[in-house]
Formats: sequence, C-alpha cells, structure tokens
Amino acid sequence: MDAVERTSDNRPYFFLSYAHTPSWGSGGPNPDHWVHVLFADLCNDIMALTDLPGGAPAGFMDREMRSGDGWPEKLSENLATCRVFVPLFSPRYFTSEMCGREWFAFHERILRARATGSGAVPAIVPALWTHVEYSQLPDSVRHIHVDHAAFGDRYAAQGFYGLIKLNRFHDEYKETVLGLAQRIVQVAHDSPLPSSRPRPYESTPSAFKPRGEGPRRIHLTVAAPTRDTIPEHRDARPYGEDAQDWNPYHSESTRALPSLAEELIRSLDYRTTVSSFDDEDPTGDIPAASVTEDGEDAADKVPPTRPGILLVDRWALLDEERRHRLKEFDAGARPWVSAIVPWNRADLQCHGEEGRQLTEELDRTLPLILERGRRTDCRMAVTGVPTLKTFIDLLPAVVAHTTRQYLKHAEAHPPSGPHLPRPRLMGPIHPQPPDAGPDNGGEA
Repeated sequence: MDAVERTSDNRPYFFLSYAHTPSWGSGGPNPDHWVHVLFADLCNDIMALTDLPGGAPAGFMDREMRSGDGWPEKLSENLATCRVFVPLFSPRYFTSEMCGREWFAFHERILRARATGSGAVPAIVPALWTHVEYSQLPDSVRHIHVDHAAFGDRYAAQGFYGLIKLNRFHDEYKETVLGLAQRIVQVAHDSPLPSSRPRPYESTPSAFKPRGEGPRRIHLTVAAPTRDTIPEHRDARPYGEDAQDWNPYHSESTRALPSLAEELIRSLDYRTTVSSFDDEDPTGDIPAASVTEDGEDAADKVPPTRPGILLVDRWALLDEERRHRLKEFDAGARPWVSAIVPWNRADLQCHGEEGRQLTEELDRTLPLILERGRRTDCRMAVTGVPTLKTFIDLLPAVVAHTTRQYLKHAEAHPPSGPHLPRPRLMGPIHPQPPDAGPDNGGEA
C-alpha cells in the first residue's frame, strides 16, 4: 500500500478485544479501568507513528457499550473494517463467549482474504494482559505464533497488568506499549487486510469451546473426482491429483475447498481430520455393510468416534463404483453425519440438463442424508451451495448441527474396569414412634 492510499485509509488501526472483569462489590472502582488506560496509551502512540488525520479513530474498544442500543452492529462494523485484531490474553479471555465471537469474526476475514490470494495475513497481534499458560490456549488459537519474550521477561511473566499497576515499572510499561503500537502499525502497512461486509454479531459462533468441555473432534470427508477420473468433456480447473485438491469455487478462490473448510472448522475450536472418500471409510467406524458372525450389523455395536461432514461433488456420481459406495454409506449413515453439496453458479456445466440429471442422481444416491439435511435450518447445504461466501457462512451452522446430533444420539460408554457396587447403608433402620423418648437402654 503506497503513501497516497495510506493517507486516504482512515479505518481504525486495531480492535482491542478483552474480557470484561466482573465487579466484586457494589460501588467499587471500574475493574477494567487499567484496560482503558492501555487502550488510550496505544491510541496516542499510533497517532504519533502514523499520519491519521485528527478525529480519525486510532483504535476501537467497546467501552461498556454492551447495554446501549446498536452495540452489536457497532462491534460488527469495526470487526469488519479494523486493520489489526489485538486480543488481550488472560485466563478469563478464553472463557468469554463474546471474545470468542470477536475472534471468529475477524479470523473469518483473514480466511476470506487468503482464499482470494492474499497469502498469509498476520493480522492478529496478541497481547498479554496477564500470564497465560500454553495449556490454557484453545486449539483455535495455538496456531498463532506469539513471541511475548520479545517485549521483555517481566512482560512475558506478568503481562501489561503487572507492569501498569506498579509505578516502579512505569518506564518499562511505556516502552512495551510503544513496541506493541509499532508492531500494530507494521502489520497494518505490510499486510493490509481488506474490509469485509459486517457479520451479524448475534449469529456469529464463538472460536472457544464452552468452559469445562473437553476436546471437540469432527471428521471431514471429500467425495470428488480427480483430474484423471473426470469425464473428457468436464472442465478440469476445479480438480487436482487428489480429491482433497477439489476447488469448485476456483473463479473466487485460489485454495482447495477441503483445506479452507478444515481451517474454518479449526477456528471453531475443533480438532479436525480430513480424508478422501475413495481412500478410506469416511465415518471412522466399521462400514454399515459389515456384519458380525451372528449376522447383525457391526456398525450398531461400535461406539461412535466423532461427528462427520461429507463434502460431495455431484460429478463424483458419474463413477459407478463410487456411486455404489456412496449409496451404501448413506444407508448406514448415523444422524451425526451431515453433507454439504458445493457447486459454482458460474460453472456453466452445473446448469442445464446435465446439472439437473446430476442433482437427480444425488437424490437417488444419498436419500437419507439429504432428507435429514432438508429438515434443518441449514438446508441449503444439501440443496446446493452456489458461492464461496455462502459456503463460509454456512459451514459453522452445519458443524454446530452435526455436533448437536452427535451429543443427542451417541451413547455414553463408561471407562473399562471392575464393576463397583453402589454403596448403601448397613443394617435396618427402625424409626421410632412419634411419642418415643430417647433410646437410653430403657431407662427414663
């Protein structure tokens, strides 16, 4: 971005995302007072380091606006336009649903930018409010490289809160704030992140799993042909050497769709695995067609391992063997297996008579999974997802629905070990009649 463009770009340099600290008593001081001080100091340094005109916001924070009218829209607007996201790490931060929503909304902007060829955009610059152990970080955060030690050992051990509270660390605090401001400005100028349309805050999922919940897992399976297995007349641009190279939105994105989906699901704090339908059993369990020695369905006797999502290209149905395996898969699909059917509305071969025939074949091949999908709030997932933006907007809803179905239907399997009888009281209990006196051996 050249100097002329920078001068005309008056977007906030940073969005400060922090967890509000609850008050411990009535009438006490604002527990977030020192966060406001840090924000003001960052804004002052950024105004000194840049050519922002007077009146332009250097940064944004909510400043207790949550009870006011229109604050969700204000948050969404700033998340969609600010140049850098600065999460203020603390143990409380990763248990805050609001902070999780803010993180997801901004990270989604980064994914959209990467999909359109912007490369790796390091627009998230974490800062320490208090010390946080690595084990406290959600899976959705651990891929962000943070070198807190670069700002000094005391900052790495105590964070900004430890520096700002004590007067003897005043100079070190000011130096660390200036270093963070310089980092924000550098990232904003070196890797400019395009603005996006604001994401409705109320429907934005959190990037952090609920407090106390264990690791969340989901499996993504790709049923798509390769460049070597498509019909001769089919456009080869969406395909590669493997099904996981499939990119139906090639006119919008430079990234393979499974890779983009995996990263988006990981940003929801899931541990994700990906496989090609042609290579392995997509459920991770015994296939539905398998039977035990006594003739019963083996799939019913195997505890489920994780929910799953099937990404299916309608052109994959032209292969008879794959179509047969998909039909078998559908017949034994559990309620926690969902499907998404991406297609590109700019792909002319997906329209017309051939497109209609492929849709009808899909209905015949996956009737159970598709019917389940049509009964959900995200029915477009199975009726056809025509654009990359729609796919990105829809995927979190499909993940949430699939997880709910898994938790609803999957049986709990207690750990193996010896059976311990439930404790009970020893000996009979004989209640005394209402007029009985104390039991003292018969003496009055």
